[in-house]
Amino acid sequence: MKYAVGIDLGSTTTKAVVLDPEREGMPVLGRGITNSRSNYDVACGVALDDALIDARFGMVAAALERRGVETERLRCGMDEFSLRFREVQYRRQLSALAGVLREMVAHDLRDGQARAEEAQALEAILDALSAEASELFVPGAERKSDFFRDLAGSQYMRRAEELTRTGGCGSNSTGIRFDQLVGYYDKAILVVENMASVSGDFRDCALAALGAQSEPLPGLDAAVARVVGMPLEQVASVGTGYGRARLPFDDAHIRSEILCHGLGAFTMFPGTRTVLDIGGQDTKAIQVDANGIVTSFQMNDRCAAGCGRYLGYIADEMNLGLHELGPLANDSTRPVRINSTCTVFAGAELRERLSLGEKREDILAGLHRAITLRAMSLLARSGGVRDEFTFTGGVANNPAAVRALRQLVTENYGELTMNISPASIYTGALGAAIFAARSLEAATAEVPVA
Repeated sequence: MKYAVGIDLGSTTTKAVVLDPEREGMPVLGRGITNSRSNYDVACGVALDDALIDARFGMVAAALERRGVETERLRCGMDEFSLRFREVQYRRQLSALAGVLREMVAHDLRDGQARAEEAQALEAILDALSAEASELFVPGAERKSDFFRDLAGSQYMRRAEELTRTGGCGSNSTGIRFDQLVGYYDKAILVVENMASVSGDFRDCALAALGAQSEPLPGLDAAVARVVGMPLEQVASVGTGYGRARLPFDDAHIRSEILCHGLGAFTMFPGTRTVLDIGGQDTKAIQVDANGIVTSFQMNDRCAAGCGRYLGYIADEMNLGLHELGPLANDSTRPVRINSTCTVFAGAELRERLSLGEKREDILAGLHRAITLRAMSLLARSGGVRDEFTFTGGVANNPAAVRALRQLVTENYGELTMNISPASIYTGALGAAIFAARSLEAATAEVPVA
């Protein structure tokens, strides 16, 4: 099967969307996401691999549906298969992390920079991470993140804190330092993240996942075998995003974020006329016409204030997952007035507010409103908000940001249709994939008929 791909390399996450350029409507085959890292080639490769895995999962589900598997049973069975698959990937990444950590500690032991107690503590942490891996992938389990860095890091830090608080085995006399254990993790995760294909390919992980299932769907093994043997051929690609200049693509395969987000939003919701994208590092207000062509825009690209990265700092300060900020803010009864959303001073401002006795949920509600007010200023300068209005980017999945934005848009522009897709974080990658497919169409049209 041939596919076109769009890659959106953002400041915090790298997204990939693959679609079928030969079918009417160019349907999306799969989506993939990973955290952006220092090696952009690896980040692009991981995101694309994830999108192709998603595409193969869709092919397996379609094959079982054609066999007549009942809808609800199919959904539950594929959910379990997906969880087992992700657990296999996680354990392989965990094994790679353990190998790097052991090498680091062994090196420091030889140089006299570590003691046997640190090595023993590390082994205890790694044993705990391995034992707890399955708990992260049970149905309904709440995870702080879907990224390995965050999943493993959260478990690692918790265990390291326990060991250094008690000194291990109930003693506090070993002198094991928390900062030293954290330092090992911080260095090791950079190595693991920049390893290509550390979690294995679809075939290996799928076969391992099949063997781990309690009651696999009838015909699942045959469907997986058929999909594994199906070749996928990349025929077109386009890159975009905050880091697009560093993408391993030539200039002919690069498009601006503005164009890709405008086209992606218009493709998701054809009635779109105004687009707001709040990403990790910047905010974009975009106006498009009835064909999805950008007519004007405004962009905040000099400061992360009011963007996803700012919310990430706040989450870290509160020891929360990003997904927990919005629901907590929505519990507010008296939002605090926030005058600044400077990322540099985020931690200090938060601690000051808490020291004054303000509730966490009220501070967060005020922060979300302040972020949204910055976005409204960009929207006004781009030409205002027109019906239909589409909100994209990772922050569009934050219910408190959505609530604040809807309220401010209604106050300033009246009742409008506000569109938000569960796949909003992939909007830029979708637009890039469509540009890639269109370039393929144009190239095909230019080929002279013999």
